Amino acid sequence: MAHDTNITVRSQAEFEFTKKKRADEMRGHLGTFAIMIFLTLIAFTMVAAGFSVYLVAPILLLMAAIQVVLQLYYFMHLSGKGHGMVAFFMFCGIFIAFITVLTFVTIIWW
Repeated sequence: MAHDTNITVRSQAEFEFTKKKRADEMRGHLGTFAIMIFLTLIAFTMVAAGFSVYLVAPILLLMAAIQVVLQLYYFMHLSGKGHGMVAFFMFCGIFIAFITVLTFVTIIWW
């Protein structure tokens, strides 16, 4: 019931540690968000400037891959403690999928 809730009191040291930890996490999230906004601006600028499709397409795919990794690692909290094995298997799966797609593209168009 609602009357059975326990109230835990933290010491000042625990409070300061938690506050610093959360501030560091927020700094990482904001830095990652700024990098992703910068990559998006580069992509829009390249497309708006009318660069060649053969130049723009690989660079856009590379920047998209970088943004996917950043979002998985920081915003899905894979950088947190205890998520190492999950991140390892996820990135191995992404790598195997990339190699498979690259193989089929090479077989078809070469």
